[in-house]
Amino acid sequence: MNIRSLTRGDGVVIGAAVLLLIASFLDIYSIDGAPDSAEIPSLWGSGSVVLGVVLAGVIGAALVVVARAMPQPMKVAGLDLGQFGIAFSVFAAWCALGNIFDPAGAFDNNGGASGINAGLGLILALIATLIMAAAAVATPLVPALKGSLIPASRPAAPQPYGGQPQGGYGYPGAPQQPFGGQPGQPGQPGPSFGGQPQPGQPQPGQPQAPQQAQAQPSGDFSPFWFAVPVPRPLFAEDGSPTPIAELAPGTWYLAVEQRGANLVAQTQDGRRGVLQDTSGIQRG
Repeated sequence: MNIRSLTRGDGVVIGAAVLLLIASFLDIYSIDGAPDSAEIPSLWGSGSVVLGVVLAGVIGAALVVVARAMPQPMKVAGLDLGQFGIAFSVFAAWCALGNIFDPAGAFDNNGGASGINAGLGLILALIATLIMAAAAVATPLVPALKGSLIPASRPAAPQPYGGQPQGGYGYPGAPQQPFGGQPGQPGQPGPSFGGQPQPGQPQPGQPQAPQQAQAQPSGDFSPFWFAVPVPRPLFAEDGSPTPIAELAPGTWYLAVEQRGANLVAQTQDGRRGVLQDTSGIQRG
């Protein structure tokens, strides 16, 4: 499970579930003329309210959140877990609405339960289930609810890939080394053209080090998290033109290797591939 894939709408669903649990311990009835010392049961005192409102709402919220956090959608009887969660949430709101209109059930048909109204627990349960159902239904449709709930840590200012970061490759504050170059002292300029070589540099006529003769992945590369601004295809490492996955905005992926201008990225489910278009990506 990847909690970073949770959206703001999922956060609303979680908050509504917490409110529903709090409401379940409050009074189910409000009786006219009852003294303050009267013991009025909570929502847990009614089996129909517990099953139809409290448990249905909590189960619905759990299914919605779990379905979003799973790397691959899980299906039961051909339906996604998230769809089951939405159905449970709507059902809980419907049952709560019925109990608000008729809190005493069949006891008040002959006037035997006059003066019994919905208590604070039932009212809060209705509000919680309505918010939960609305958020579960609207999250895939409303862009404001699709945003990431738990964004990954990131630098103070976004920098596109290939720019000059404030720190090292993946580590803010570390000295920046050029790709494929020789490490040196921070702030020490290189020799000018035709000037005197610095100590430790090869003299004229001496063979160059093998690592300067050919371009190869930098040994100083460190894995880092990144996000894409728009959906980007992820291709297989063997060069196949068919994408193996699609990187979506709002989700953080791990860059495990650099190959020239491309990055080898790893998804949440462990798949690795080559990201060819690295323009405008957000470093974590």
